[in-house]
Amino acid sequence: MDQLALLFVLLLGAVVSVPVGDRLGVPAPVLMTLLGIVLALLDFVPNVEIPPDLILPLLLPPLLYAAVRRTSWRQFAANVRPILLLAVALVFVTTLCVAAVAHAIVPGLPLAAAVALGALVAPPDPVAATAVAGQLGLPRRLVSILEGEGLFNDVTAIVLYHVAIAAAVSGTFSPWQAGLDLVLSAVVALAVGLALGWGANKLMDLLGDPTLQIGLSLLVPYASYVMAEELHGSGVLAVLVTALFLAEYATDADDVMTRLAGHTFWDIVDTLVTGVAFGLIGLELHNAVRTASGRWEEMLGWAAAIVCVVVLVRLLYLLPATWLTKRLHAKRDLDEEIPTSWRETVVMWWSGMRGVASVALALAVPLETDSGAAFPDRDEIIFIAFGVIMATLVLQGLTLPWLVKRLGVRADSEREKEFEKQLAVRAARAAKRRLKEIEAVEDLPEELSEQMLRRAFEIGVRISPDMGEEERREAHQQRVRRLKRVRRIQNELLSAARHEVLAARSEPGADPEVVDRVLRHLDVRSLR
Repeated sequence: MDQLALLFVLLLGAVVSVPVGDRLGVPAPVLMTLLGIVLALLDFVPNVEIPPDLILPLLLPPLLYAAVRRTSWRQFAANVRPILLLAVALVFVTTLCVAAVAHAIVPGLPLAAAVALGALVAPPDPVAATAVAGQLGLPRRLVSILEGEGLFNDVTAIVLYHVAIAAAVSGTFSPWQAGLDLVLSAVVALAVGLALGWGANKLMDLLGDPTLQIGLSLLVPYASYVMAEELHGSGVLAVLVTALFLAEYATDADDVMTRLAGHTFWDIVDTLVTGVAFGLIGLELHNAVRTASGRWEEMLGWAAAIVCVVVLVRLLYLLPATWLTKRLHAKRDLDEEIPTSWRETVVMWWSGMRGVASVALALAVPLETDSGAAFPDRDEIIFIAFGVIMATLVLQGLTLPWLVKRLGVRADSEREKEFEKQLAVRAARAAKRRLKEIEAVEDLPEELSEQMLRRAFEIGVRISPDMGEEERREAHQQRVRRLKRVRRIQNELLSAARHEVLAARSEPGADPEVVDRVLRHLDVRSLR
């Protein structure tokens, strides 16, 4: 098996792992990691030969962009306090605790190298948290915080990592220079992210065609990451800022085709890239195994100690941080989404899985220092890092569904239905307002006006059938049933038309482009 065949196996596994994971109740990223581990143990499977410095630029931009599409700037702003407590403060605390323990237990490990180890294992993986939490029916407030933490903690961790690596390689360290680098990195990322977001938004308006707009959306996160890195900024933060800007300002309510096709496209990208990323985590296990040759007992002990530090620090930090956030929330009546019980706090604690970023940073540790000497304890750092990744990702990923079920943490479905009903009412009222505006300038026949009024109400009923309880539901039940019947018959008519047009594609003399154009027209009619 060569590298290309291995890539196809991972892509196939990414697709198959989703329905298999749903049936088994196991998150798809965990299944892909296990698949990677199995492949790594097979003799005929080659070692993965991806330069470590390309793993983050290749995998993180599309994954971050896809994750941001599911959130919004308003949602982040509403949860900024708990997110920053996790994404910034907790990363610092975890890094320091891991560095202190690693420096104490690993003989000869310099403090700078220990800080690098702490930084690369500190951030929970945004992809793992989103993929796992999103499948478990958790309360939206928890998913929002986990997504926000996962999206922003890589920024802090990667900057800390680069500062620590620079200190270990050069042998010098300046706190003032490190702080300045952190600030400059953030400023450059913000500028690049906003500039590219604004430019991409304008360019999408000029392109017009949905195919070209979606193609541009795939290029934008890569461009944002690479440009920020070239200017010594944070590529991760730049991608997040660009994605948030486009999610906020590049949405045209009437651009139905681009929105539908874009959602489908990014769902596919998210599934495939996530599967490949976590498959690579399992495949890279051979690197860690090779480094432990002859020293299994000693190195497993170190890895176990760091795993305990990572897991316990998160728990001991979350308990007072959640309490403090609740107190501030109660005093100021803030609109933050925070854990409301100790059960939700426990679920947040156990959701701190490490993944793609930690693997990439571990493999990117330099081989040598500036003096030409080998990087201190590089093999030990890589083994410990993979120990933390495997323990948190596989152990926590496999047991999180059981823990959620055991604690009874579930989304507030009634609240979601109520919000859905409110949106349905607002949509119907907006349609009615627009109808009145049209009637004010156009002379509509009474029959047509009444028909359009019914259609306006039915817009809301289709979104939320419960809406009718508040607004003449009984009077419209029969009409809704008739509408459903008409819709069913219309779908059957369109289906017959599509089959006939598609059959014409294989007839002699048929122009495939014309057939596809007619078929696309029928497909659009089916969506209405």
